[in-house]
Amino acid sequence: MEVLTAAYSDIGIKKATNQDSLCVKVADTSFGKVVLAVICDGMGGLSKGEVASASVVNAFSEWFEQELPVQLAHGDMDEIKYRWDRIIKEQNQRIGEYGRRVRIQLGTTLTALLLIDSTFMLIGHVGDSRVYRLDQKLEVLTDDQTVVGREVRRGTLTPEQAKSDHRRNVLLQCIGASKLVEPQFLAGTPKRGDVYLLCSDGFRHMISEAEIYHAFSPASLRDEAIMEYKAKEMVELNKQRRETDNITLVLVKIL
Repeated sequence: MEVLTAAYSDIGIKKATNQDSLCVKVADTSFGKVVLAVICDGMGGLSKGEVASASVVNAFSEWFEQELPVQLAHGDMDEIKYRWDRIIKEQNQRIGEYGRRVRIQLGTTLTALLLIDSTFMLIGHVGDSRVYRLDQKLEVLTDDQTVVGREVRRGTLTPEQAKSDHRRNVLLQCIGASKLVEPQFLAGTPKRGDVYLLCSDGFRHMISEAEIYHAFSPASLRDEAIMEYKAKEMVELNKQRRETDNITLVLVKIL
C-alpha cells in the first residue's frame, strides 16, 4: 500500500488564536505502510484550548513513535484499541486537573485515524470533529457527539433542521471537560482508492457534502500537490462564506 497525505489548518476570520491541533505520521514497517492522522479541536477560556488539543495530539504522536512498533509485533489490534482508550482517559484526567489548577475550563475533541497497510483501519473519536470516507460516494464514519447529533440519531430532528439549530455546537462530551469520556471506536479494512478526510467542525458548516465530494473525490486527487491545493481552496471557500471558527483538515488517499 502507498499513501498520499495533505494537511492544512487556518485560524479563520474571527478568532485570535488557532486552537486546533493536528499531526500526520507515515512510517514504513515490516507490516507495510502505517499512517496516523489526528485532529483535535480545542476549546477553553483565555485561549487555553490549544493547550488541550496539543496535549492530546502529542500523546498520540508519542504513542506512534514509542509504543506502536511493539504492538505491531504482537499483532493484536485489540491491544491498540485498548491503549487508545487509556490514552484518551489519561488525557481527560490530566487536562481536567490542569484546568482546575488554573481555574479555567478547557477541553478538546479528538478524531484519530490509523491505517496499517491494507489490512486494518481504526478510528478513535470524541466530540464533533469528523472522519469522512470517499469512494463512489461520501460517507460520514463518526457520530457527532453533540446535543443536535443525538437528536438526529433519535429522529427528533432532521439533518436539515440540525444545520440551523442553536445547539449544534453543544458537545455531549470532550476530553478535559467531562467527568467520564466514552470514545467511539470503529474498525475496518481500508481499500485501494479510498480517501479519508478528517476535519474540525469549522470545516463543514458552510459547505455542502456535495461540494466536499466534488473537491476531494478519489479520481481528482492525483498527487499531494493537488490535495494541498484543494484543501486550501476549500478552507478559503469556508472563509468567504463567513465561517468564524478555526478550520482544519487532513486528507489521506490510499493507492
